[in-house]
Amino acid sequence: MIKPFARLFGLSLLLLSAQSFASMPNEKVYATGDSLVKPMIMSRFVEMSYARKVTEVPFQNLQGDTVKLSDYRGKLVLINLWATWCAPCIKEIPMMDKIRRDNQDKNLVVLPLSIDAEYDKVAAFLARHQQPNYPTLIDPQQQVEKMLPADVVPATYVFDGEGNLVGFLRGYLDWGDIAIQAYLEGLTQKYATPQHL
Repeated sequence: MIKPFARLFGLSLLLLSAQSFASMPNEKVYATGDSLVKPMIMSRFVEMSYARKVTEVPFQNLQGDTVKLSDYRGKLVLINLWATWCAPCIKEIPMMDKIRRDNQDKNLVVLPLSIDAEYDKVAAFLARHQQPNYPTLIDPQQQVEKMLPADVVPATYVFDGEGNLVGFLRGYLDWGDIAIQAYLEGLTQKYATPQHL
C-alpha cells in the first residue's frame, strides 16, 4: 500500500512498505545506442543504455475506461506520476498539459497518472486548480509498482513505441523550458519506432 509521506513532512516523496517497493525494471530488450545530446535543463534525465521490458498494468481514466501502455504502440509515451498532495506536481501539471496539447499531432503521448489512494477526489482537485480537462489516469488497484517505481513524485518515465522503458527523470522539472520540445522531438524520432531489429 502506498502511503503519502508528504502529509506528515511536506515532501514530494512516498513512504512505501517493504513488500510493495518496486525497483527499476531490469530485463534488457535492446541496446539504445548513443544517447541524444541533452539540453542543460534535461541534465537529470537518464536515457537508458538498454531498453527495459516492463510489466504492463491497466489504469483508468476519470470516466472509468481502461487505458494501457499498449494502446499507444508506435508512439513515444511519457508517463508522468503525480499526486494531489505533491506541491511540485501541481506546478508541473500545466506544463505537462501544454506538452500534451502541443504534440497531439505527433507520435508523442503524455499520460499523467495520479497515484492518489483517494482517487475519487482527483477530479475535484483538478477542477479546483483550473485543470478540469487534464486527462489524468488513476490507479484504483494500486498496481503501478508492478510496472515502475512510484517512490518519488513527480517522476516521468519514457517508453518507446513497443512499450519498453527507455528513460526517466525523477523529481520536479521546469517542463516549460524552451529547449525541451526539441529534445522530446529527438526522443520521439529515435524511439517511437525503434530501429533495433
